[in-house]
Amino acid sequence: MSRIGKLPIDVPEKTEVKFENSIMSCKGSKGELTRKIHPEMMIKIEDGIITVNRPSDSKQHRSLHGLTRSLVANMVHGVSQGFEKKLEIQGVGFRAEMKGNNLNLTVGYSHPILINLPDDIKASCPSPTEILIEGADKELVGQVAAKVRSYKKPEPYKGKGIRYAGEYVRRKAGKTGV
Repeated sequence: MSRIGKLPIDVPEKTEVKFENSIMSCKGSKGELTRKIHPEMMIKIEDGIITVNRPSDSKQHRSLHGLTRSLVANMVHGVSQGFEKKLEIQGVGFRAEMKGNNLNLTVGYSHPILINLPDDIKASCPSPTEILIEGADKELVGQVAAKVRSYKKPEPYKGKGIRYAGEYVRRKAGKTGV
């Protein structure tokens, strides 16, 4: 039995969960999410607890069991509490600011970079060197954070660039003067 797949999922109060025709929908205070679940996975919703079961012990069903349970758990957690990613900017003159629903980055290029954010994502800049990305969909939050980071990845010599909060950047020694 899958160690992750067999764990039950608790549904918080004020969160609605429906499963019909292999489509899972969750509605909560942070938003609404729907996702198509593999039709062979069996999902039961009883008394505020969701359980995911598999039809057999075939390799494909074992693989899908834990995946399905994680996807459903992330949906429930996202609509009730939400997800966030924090990015840090390091470098002289590097900064970020919000302009409406767009993120404006100044990261050492000859021009500022304007990133148009999806409607489901909320971003804020608590300080010019911090970016906070929030949303209900864990996949979308991670994807937007990775896209923002990709504009200026941290380089190994001085450590300048955009990094995840708490990310360790391995440093290299520079040239040695003789």
